[in-house]
Amino acid sequence: MNKLFRSAAADIPASIVVFLVALPLCLGVALASNAPLFAGIIAGVVGGIVVGLLSGSSLSVSGPAAGLTAIVATAIGKMPIYEAFLLSVVIAGALQVIMGFLKLGVIGDYVPNAVIKGMLAAIGIILILKQFPHLVGYDADAEGDESFLQPNDENTFSGIWHGINYIAPAAVIIGTVSLFVLYVWELPAIKKIKLMQLVPAPLVVVSLGIGINAIFASNGSTLTLDDGHLVTLPVAKSFNEFFGFLNFPELQYLTNPEVWKAGLTIAIVASLETLLGVEAVDKLDPLNRVTPTNKELKAQGVGNMVSGLLGGIPVTSVIVRSSANVNAGAKSKVSTIMHGILMLLFVAFLPVLLNKIPLSALAAILIFTGYKLARVTLFREFYKKGWDQFAPFVITIVSILLTDLLIGILIGLMVGLFFLVRSNFKSSLMVVNDTQNWLFRLRKDVSFLNKPILKRKLEEVPPNSSVLIDVTRADFIDKDIVDVMNEFIHHAHLKNIRVEMKKSENNSTHKLFRNVVVQVPELSMED
Repeated sequence: MNKLFRSAAADIPASIVVFLVALPLCLGVALASNAPLFAGIIAGVVGGIVVGLLSGSSLSVSGPAAGLTAIVATAIGKMPIYEAFLLSVVIAGALQVIMGFLKLGVIGDYVPNAVIKGMLAAIGIILILKQFPHLVGYDADAEGDESFLQPNDENTFSGIWHGINYIAPAAVIIGTVSLFVLYVWELPAIKKIKLMQLVPAPLVVVSLGIGINAIFASNGSTLTLDDGHLVTLPVAKSFNEFFGFLNFPELQYLTNPEVWKAGLTIAIVASLETLLGVEAVDKLDPLNRVTPTNKELKAQGVGNMVSGLLGGIPVTSVIVRSSANVNAGAKSKVSTIMHGILMLLFVAFLPVLLNKIPLSALAAILIFTGYKLARVTLFREFYKKGWDQFAPFVITIVSILLTDLLIGILIGLMVGLFFLVRSNFKSSLMVVNDTQNWLFRLRKDVSFLNKPILKRKLEEVPPNSSVLIDVTRADFIDKDIVDVMNEFIHHAHLKNIRVEMKKSENNSTHKLFRNVVVQVPELSMED
């Protein structure tokens, strides 16, 4: 009972934080996707409640993802009506469930740690850069947009420049006060005050934001923020009008090839983003819990089916909301589920109150979340690990900043693969020599990638030398390598080079070499 109470004491405040972070992002992603605004809310509610209940992750939070906005917007544009696109979302969900049963969740395990950490840091930097314009009152770009190139024909950096030129004083005041409150709430002295920690800092920030703007409005001040700087949520005057916000798939479009093409694309991209998301969240989890990825794919699949059936856009595991959940001190998935319930209740019964929240206050919350994700110590940590870790980490960050999440991760993966091959390449072949004695030792896996350096080194062997080729430590030798060495062995006598080979009778490489002297006496050099 005590454990349950402690969990609830942490999860309920965390759910409020996640709800406040998720609300503008749900609306922003829907807007950037050219979908109805309420479609983002539906996806947020389904991601919280349905996926939260079925997921095996303790801290991951699902909802509409910025990484899918371009795909969703393109798919909606190719459909005759929005209800046809909803079929694609349902199909994508069904495919994800199948992928879960096929145990394809293992894909996420192949992503290097440097790329995962780079993704987290990149998202943190993106939050800081993208939310700065909202912090100062320039709300031209959608709140949930994370791409470098923005739908309003600007980019991340031009958005910051225009933000400086279009400052709204009230937004700056609210944003500055909000950042100050968030900073103070994290101070060790404040953390010792239990009463203070019972109230989530983002809730204080939002309340102050509403209050400051209300004071400006009551005084008739010109500083008062207009609706363009506040949360904009559809408001229903009755239950019938509320349920009228829902859309349902039209089965007559099931034969449309674009519906199936979009469904397959969404299934693949949403699954990749989810697997990367839960992998990243597991690394943030203080308890180091591991998410069962196949179960997660099934949960996401059911979530997308439900979201599509109710008129929502696709859902995935989302890093921003999940990291906010971790930073807020959540202990279990109760926080995820509660944030979905809160979103449903507030949207249904208190939308007018939500529409009073200044975007600058929410931007401050997201900026502070970004600061925690992209902390300077993370860069120092990877720099100390060496270039094979630091380079993929930094290149992943830069790639995500200048493109989008998935393209950046793919570039990071290629860089990580390059360093892996390079490391294996360096350690597979060792060449030691003095004036006349040469040792070629093959270790681990020797592939065709080692062929150029092997050929070059063999050509450097001077006439009248002794060469020892040691293959006892090689687990695999490519046929191209075998051909190069056999060719050298068969022509070595032309330069009066004595070649001997050291190999094990039990080694699989023994039979690869033809007409070679077996098991040599030691040469006059260190083996």
